[in-house]
Amino acid sequence: MLCLKGPGARCWRSGSPRRGWWRVWSPAVRGAGADDARYYWRSTEHALVASTWDLDHHYVHRSIIPTLHFQPSLPRLPIPELEDSIKRYMAAQKPLLGDNEYRNTEKLAMTFKNGVGKDLHRNLIELDKKNFHTSYITGPWLDMYLSSRDPIVLNFNPFITLKRDPQESYNNQLVRATNLTVSAIKFRNSLRSHILEPDIYYVNPEWSKSKAFKRFLSLLPTWISWYGAYFAEAYPLDMSQYVHLFNSSRVPKQDKDELFSDHAARHLLVMRNGHFYVFDILDPIGNILHPYEIQAHLINILQDGETVAEYPLGYLTTENRNTWAAVREQLLQAGNEESMYKIDSAIFCLCLDSFIVQNSTHLSHCMLHGYGYNRWFDKSFSLIVTGDGTAGINFEHSWGDGIAVLRFINEVYTDSTKHPAVTPRSTAVLCSTNVEKLEFHMNESIQSAVTVARQKFDKQIHKMTVKPLEFRKFGKKYLIQERMSPDAVFQLACQVAAYRHFGKMVPTYEACSTAGFKHGRTETIRPATIYTKQCAQAFIRDRKKYNAQELRKLIDSCSKYHKFLQMEAALGQGFDRHLFALRYLAESRGGPIPEFYQDPAYQYINHNILSTSTLSSPSVFLGGFGPVVPDGFGIGYNIYDYWLGCNITSYMEKDLDEFLFSLEGSLSDFFDVFEGRSLNTD
Repeated sequence: MLCLKGPGARCWRSGSPRRGWWRVWSPAVRGAGADDARYYWRSTEHALVASTWDLDHHYVHRSIIPTLHFQPSLPRLPIPELEDSIKRYMAAQKPLLGDNEYRNTEKLAMTFKNGVGKDLHRNLIELDKKNFHTSYITGPWLDMYLSSRDPIVLNFNPFITLKRDPQESYNNQLVRATNLTVSAIKFRNSLRSHILEPDIYYVNPEWSKSKAFKRFLSLLPTWISWYGAYFAEAYPLDMSQYVHLFNSSRVPKQDKDELFSDHAARHLLVMRNGHFYVFDILDPIGNILHPYEIQAHLINILQDGETVAEYPLGYLTTENRNTWAAVREQLLQAGNEESMYKIDSAIFCLCLDSFIVQNSTHLSHCMLHGYGYNRWFDKSFSLIVTGDGTAGINFEHSWGDGIAVLRFINEVYTDSTKHPAVTPRSTAVLCSTNVEKLEFHMNESIQSAVTVARQKFDKQIHKMTVKPLEFRKFGKKYLIQERMSPDAVFQLACQVAAYRHFGKMVPTYEACSTAGFKHGRTETIRPATIYTKQCAQAFIRDRKKYNAQELRKLIDSCSKYHKFLQMEAALGQGFDRHLFALRYLAESRGGPIPEFYQDPAYQYINHNILSTSTLSSPSVFLGGFGPVVPDGFGIGYNIYDYWLGCNITSYMEKDLDEFLFSLEGSLSDFFDVFEGRSLNTD
């Protein structure tokens, strides 16, 4: 029997005891914008309560344009000319190498371009023509992720933290977890029903508000729909990654993992203190359970006890992938097939943590890796809600990139805060619930593997340092007013800080989405350039030689060149993915690796000391990821209207402190230059 706790709440039933309609009315829920009367149909055969509340409550919105309307006509990701890729590669090597090293690398590059590289490039084009449905990088890039044997936590999985709900009372863990979960399922339903607004970049933002324009686009045949948008300077983006957002997991296998999806599954996975719980959150026709029943299920889970599982299986997802694959086989052989299936096929994983966030550093650790036992890092994404209602996402990276996850987060945050499914004033209580607690059969070998995984995990996370930086002197509006690219200025500050810290330019990676193309993934922007090197030397080594106007010109040159590199990368005209695909093709043949790829300079430029990615979004508080090399920094940054923020990870705490000090100093120097002030030359 479903009951609502609140003043004047009443419950009654009509119909047979086996199957009937349930009517619930409560003055308390009217404040949430709910209808005065709701009806429920209970089937004791399926332990199901299905609501007939307004169908619009099951979706985040109803798009005029079908979700995948532009997918058939999206342009294909171009394969750059080999000569152009080699030129770009050498330009990126220029600031990193001495004269002798550069000449040797140039010789190897020319030999590659005129020899085996030419054959590989021709073969790559032939393969691309045979696979018209996808892009040349999709397969190799996915294989790169799935073939890596490194643990995915810290090495691959990023995190993004949501801002708190503007209404503080809605940040109660139970209330916020319920609202975010309902909004996430509404997003899922919109996606599955093909009524989720397509991802479109509008040059003229007014088009995004025009129903007439959208109706016109929706009427175009799918095979020309992209071109219709293009002529109006609206650029549809690839949405193929969304297929793995829900009901998906990465499954460990020996040597190469697999992606698993079962879109028919209707259950949610909830983790609490290392225990696993599942319950159907959708009815057989895809409608969402009533929010107060979802809340009741979560109450049931939260009240199940505070004791951490003796052998939390979540630790296994932090292991080396081959090790985890072997233990998973043991789990299956021990009779845990059904439980493992329920984990893998769940719509997503909701992690309810018991602790309260202390500060932003603690928050980053929580979202990046947590305490291990209350995570299943293999899920496509996990929604994490702490004891104080702070929320974030940790996502597995092989299936997709930040652009899809950011879209999801923005929609869920907006829907959950503007149209909350439950309020703090009313609490639903179920006399009985259909929550299932998963139990596992574990022998001594499995228990030992969990213990070892925990020891490795604890040792690794204690090496990781995370520190934030907030720079309040200027932000996006100020930089645009100064005719500077905000992204270029922050990237330049990182280059100047690195030059101050290391005494030289270091390999740097900035992720750039190529979602403008069918099955595009990412391309690399290389912010370490001859322009940033000259600017770094002027600010660090030769600052007495330059006045504010001269330094301003150097910054301006860096900004213009960085925007040029951004444009090239977004148009699929970088060099990293092209050269990567050629190497992948050479390796797939089983022959010797071309000497070009064995060059120490090639290996060094791919040893990215600075790995950077922007996370700017109105819904995001902060985000981050682990460094990609042991002696490097992982830099997630946000560019706000009036300030800049970043979250930096490293395995070198002292170096991180020094780098942060240098980064803040570089930004302050830039501000002085923008204001026309001479720099302190002490």
